[in-house]
Amino acid sequence: MDFDKALDLYEPVIGLEVHVELSTETKMFSSAPNPAAKGNHGAEPNTQITPVCLGLPGSLPVVNEKAVRYSISLGLALGCEIAPSSRFARKNYFYPDLAKNYQISQYDEPIAFEGLLDVELEDGTVITVPIERAHMEEDAGKLTHVGGATGRIQGAEYSLVDYNRAGVPLVEIVTKPIFGGEHRAPEIAKAYVATIRDIVRALGISEARMERGNLRCDANVSLRPRGQEKLGTRTETKNVNSLRSIERAVRYEIQRQAAILSNGGSIIQETRHWHEDTGVTSAGRPKSDADDYRYFPEPDLLPVEPSAELIEELRAALPEPPAALRRRLKTEWGFGDQEFQDIVNSGLLVEVEETVAAGASATAARKWWMGELSRIANAQQVEPATLATPQQIAEIVALVDGGDLTDRLARQVLEGVVAGEGTPAEIVEARGLKVVSDDGALIAAIDEALASQPDVLAKIRDGKVQAAGAVIGAVMKAMKGQADAARVRELVLERAQA
Repeated sequence: MDFDKALDLYEPVIGLEVHVELSTETKMFSSAPNPAAKGNHGAEPNTQITPVCLGLPGSLPVVNEKAVRYSISLGLALGCEIAPSSRFARKNYFYPDLAKNYQISQYDEPIAFEGLLDVELEDGTVITVPIERAHMEEDAGKLTHVGGATGRIQGAEYSLVDYNRAGVPLVEIVTKPIFGGEHRAPEIAKAYVATIRDIVRALGISEARMERGNLRCDANVSLRPRGQEKLGTRTETKNVNSLRSIERAVRYEIQRQAAILSNGGSIIQETRHWHEDTGVTSAGRPKSDADDYRYFPEPDLLPVEPSAELIEELRAALPEPPAALRRRLKTEWGFGDQEFQDIVNSGLLVEVEETVAAGASATAARKWWMGELSRIANAQQVEPATLATPQQIAEIVALVDGGDLTDRLARQVLEGVVAGEGTPAEIVEARGLKVVSDDGALIAAIDEALASQPDVLAKIRDGKVQAAGAVIGAVMKAMKGQADAARVRELVLERAQA
């Protein structure tokens, strides 16, 4: 159904569950290396595990203290109350990537609860999103389905399980139902997740790379007829892995559910899968309620009881809220309203900020992330942050500022960075891209070009300076673009008058 027509008939209500992988060195309940820690991803399957990860008999969990501290910091940043005592629980369900047949999570006694988060939309409108809870838990392993056309279990010949991710520390942030979003509900979902991403990166507790699964969002959507108090049946679209996809998935579910309801059908409470290529969701499994998981207190772990002193210590260390940070950066960088809002809307504010922190000017950082990197990302249908790091972009900017690269050569270096050829300096060396700064070599090329174009030389001497362009072009071609065009122009005018 058309989106506007759907909203004429029904009020959308959304709820968001965001899972944040914490970047502690070890896992939530064992000493196994944490694949979500910086530099730890990409290990061979089933090499970052202990008996605890596999749920082997006799193995016992031990709580990761740093994960608890990270969780409290995140709860505080979300405006939550921190529980003086919280308890872990067993969430029981069977799946091959959950070796012990239950997940250690938190249920009725979470570490953080009752929060409020201000979320700024693209036009500057601020929406306050109510947070129900933020609780600690462990991640499950990962299944790879082999032999099918789609990579999903349907049609696969067999599945492989990798337990490296099993036990990775997570914080799950659950909102209360978000009312009043109306036509902006998809935008609110996107902006909310972007705000969570900005917060956890600022706290330094997660890389929050959605494409790697460090940050995952489950989007709940329901519709109710206009004027009705009772909430409609919700669906939960699982593990949407980009900001753009979150917005698209919520929008699609509103349209899909409206079409079913308007034709007299009913919505099934179920999980759904988002398909990036086709822009639709498909049915997963019937959605379980809390009772189906048979929660009960984890008998092998004591309650978590942070001291008031620890909570205040972590509160005092909180970074600026995202909205305050944006206001400060806009002033420091000297951008106009639209220039700065373009960065915010692109989702690249963190990348630009980190590039500036690495030594680049704000103007140059904005230019490279919003220009070349976004162009390449659009062509490859990926997020710009997956192509290069802020440190790499800052190094390219430094090479340009130092006169070692022209913009044209710098774009070739960026292509090498995206292709994984090494650092910018290594690519310059390997490809032989450094600007020719030897005036002797430039003068030789200029003299040759002037000698081959005597008519152009005469025009320059007659005061028609614009004619120098032909000589400059010939020199740049001879130097394979590895010359500073401004310096070549100076030398051409000097030689023409000699």
